[in-house]
Amino acid sequence: MNATQTKTQSLLAPVLAMAVIGLTMLFAVGHAQSATMHDAAHDMRHATGFPCH
Repeated sequence: MNATQTKTQSLLAPVLAMAVIGLTMLFAVGHAQSATMHDAAHDMRHATGFPCH
């Protein structure tokens, strides 16, 4: 392997791990039955300009 392949492979795992963690958190909070967590996620969607209605 050359240096570029090694660098790409070493960066891929942390990036994928963070993406999985982030998407899991978004899914869990966005679909939570708890009114507080749902409202917090809903307010964040409005604050970032993401349409949710």
